[in-house]
Amino acid sequence: MSDLQRGGNAPVPVPASALTVTLAWPQAGGVAVDVSAFLLDAVGRVRGDADMVFYNQPEGASGAVRFVASAGQGRFTVEPATLPDMVERIVFCVTIDTAGARGLTLARIDGAEITVAASGTVPAVRFRPALADASEAAMVFGELYRRAGQWKFRAVGQGFDGGLAPLARSFGIDVADVAAPTPVPPPPPRTVNLAKVTLEKRGQTVSLEKRGASFGEITVNLNWSRGRRGLFGGGAIDLDLGCLFELADGRRGAVQAVGRAFGSFAQAPFVALSGDDRTGDVSQGETLRINGAHWPDIRRVAVFATIYAGVPNWQQTDGVVLVTMPDQPPIELRLTEGRNDHRLCGVVLIENDGGRVRLTRIVDYMRDQRMLDETLGWGLQWVHGRKD
Repeated sequence: MSDLQRGGNAPVPVPASALTVTLAWPQAGGVAVDVSAFLLDAVGRVRGDADMVFYNQPEGASGAVRFVASAGQGRFTVEPATLPDMVERIVFCVTIDTAGARGLTLARIDGAEITVAASGTVPAVRFRPALADASEAAMVFGELYRRAGQWKFRAVGQGFDGGLAPLARSFGIDVADVAAPTPVPPPPPRTVNLAKVTLEKRGQTVSLEKRGASFGEITVNLNWSRGRRGLFGGGAIDLDLGCLFELADGRRGAVQAVGRAFGSFAQAPFVALSGDDRTGDVSQGETLRINGAHWPDIRRVAVFATIYAGVPNWQQTDGVVLVTMPDQPPIELRLTEGRNDHRLCGVVLIENDGGRVRLTRIVDYMRDQRMLDETLGWGLQWVHGRKD
């Protein structure tokens, strides 16, 4: 079984019959847990209220998705072969019932997990989100998604405030048609759209406003297909994440594994690289952490990915960069259409736009970091470097 970290993805076995997706949690006294699944189209919306599968509507897509609840868990049976072509993703969510009235959060079910298995077999993948310090009452645990004809699972772990009604509304459900077993207080006035934002065209931008004192921790995760050994002329590819940074006081530089320039989260440049996954065996891939508490000190960050070792083949990496931060929709960028004669992909430009976080899609394939620097006008001095 493959244990994934947040943002990690892995292929799932698609048998002739069905997949079983199970969400399980420790049974804590007085805590009622609801699970739900939403069948989404290419833009992250349901086609109608029937695309929500939960305790009060246990079937969706004419029985292609079915739900059964029991003590301490909820189980979904998914038949990929019978799903409509318009359904490209199925997201699986957990909410604490009447959380607002009782002051409960997901921390009460720390240790909860989601697993995916071919029906009748042991789980192939598992994800356990970090809930010990969770302040939210709802979370998207994970998603099944269709990619190039193959089904995969991604560990999401995206939490937000509110109960079942605002969760359903975020995916386009008419909440008036969603029955609840008991009356619940209205959700707080703050609303968060959880539908994933995918930047698909070069130059496409999205701006995010602060919802509190700071943006919290901004994470940029690079992940790629698990089962790719032997596709790149022998060994596994070494796909690296890095960035150019410019601070508000004019200081500029790079954070990357080359030269062991891993940065720092607590002090300048307030950007840190989590590590260097040389084999692709680390399920969470590689992550840049940007300290949102110091966002006023940061002017811009240009994120890039490089193929450090192995034959350049961007299409077969199924690479994806996911930008996440608390109470904001995740931002996704895919690196699958690139030029195979270039080792570097400039992915996304993250800028401080009057206190907002503005993300602009680059996804342009280049020779190296120097060429990205020249394209964006950073003005750094470059020398040849190695990881060791």
